Amino acid sequence: MSAQTQQNQGQQNQQEGDWRTALHAPPKDNRKKTDDVISRRNVNFEDYFLKRELLMGIFEKGFEKPSPIQEEAIPIALTGKDVLARAKNGTGKTASFIIPVLEKVRPDLPSIQALLLVPTRELALQTAQVCKELGKHIRGLEVMVTTGGTTLRDDIMRLMSPVHILVATPGRVADLASKGAAKLEQCNMVVLDEADKLLSPEFVELMDEIYRFLPPLQRRQSLLFSATFPITIKDFAQKYMKDPYQINLMDELTLKGVTQFYAFVEERQKIHCLNTLFNKLQINQSIIFCNSVNRVELLARKITELGYSCYYIHARMQQQHRNRVFHDFRQGNCRNLVCSDLITRGIDIQAVNVVINFDFPKSAETYLHRIGRSGRFGHLGLAINFVTYEDRGNVLRIEEELDTSMKPIPPEIDPELYVA
Repeated sequence: MSAQTQQNQGQQNQQEGDWRTALHAPPKDNRKKTDDVISRRNVNFEDYFLKRELLMGIFEKGFEKPSPIQEEAIPIALTGKDVLARAKNGTGKTASFIIPVLEKVRPDLPSIQALLLVPTRELALQTAQVCKELGKHIRGLEVMVTTGGTTLRDDIMRLMSPVHILVATPGRVADLASKGAAKLEQCNMVVLDEADKLLSPEFVELMDEIYRFLPPLQRRQSLLFSATFPITIKDFAQKYMKDPYQINLMDELTLKGVTQFYAFVEERQKIHCLNTLFNKLQINQSIIFCNSVNRVELLARKITELGYSCYYIHARMQQQHRNRVFHDFRQGNCRNLVCSDLITRGIDIQAVNVVINFDFPKSAETYLHRIGRSGRFGHLGLAINFVTYEDRGNVLRIEEELDTSMKPIPPEIDPELYVA
């Protein structure tokens, strides 16, 4: 190799390294992680030959190495194949589909090229935010979020300008497509996040309607992600997917980092028991679940009366109010959030280390999604269940279905189980 060639090679290598030095990565997260989020193949994001602007966003988001679900899903999705993926909540599913979407979208084309469907408004806002953060260096990229509860006219006006990635709840996108406002004929990537919920009876007709506006099977790619795969997903895959690549990382359903306890209580003892936990636990942030909207508001009032900071959120609140509460809790402005099952799905707040089921849930699926709000991305968390005499049958059934066990709550809980 000549001296000039070596010099050119050296300059190129220096430039290759330079792109990182100008970026601002967050401080390294040195908290202990469980092995269900630790890279198994020892690959880096650079190994996927992603465009530089996308790598810059990944690096600035603080992602170091792909998690197992990302290692499995990203390279397959990049080939254009349909994907059916099962992985636990809190193991990096969102980036598993957003990274391939951002890689494939072309900002020079003024059309919707990717549709990301999610079941709840809060999850839509969160997913759109991750899209924008990972894609912030991609020049000209336009991400739009649209959900029910906001003005339809504003969305129609927004769609008159270019949008490349549309993050939406099914009802709103079906409405916009039927009115000709959301033009989906060039949309060749479709993602269903929390697919089990999106294909449940309340959404399945809307999904059929949405797929009527999308390109034919040969020209579109569908990526389905979920923690649980009911039979409806098989029916959907046969109808709308072409030979999907299947990924299943669900050797066990509950998160490895979440320790589960139960307290056997009478209904009238629950407030006292909660007060005791607030005094004894080292809570960073907690989410407390109730089984009805009325109980959410009553409990939030009681917690405030006890002198603790507390927000509440449920489906009957106005969307603007919900957005404000969710945003403020995420920013850490309040320690405790009381809610209905509205925000069990996919909501990712890293600071939550304790989940309390003030009312024990009726189904294993709900239980799984609730406790998955703590122990996000392999960190440690605590799930504490208040169990009454009437809940005993549900506890046994859920333990059996999830192949897990809840231990009686000890007098002292070791901080190592849930405090970083």
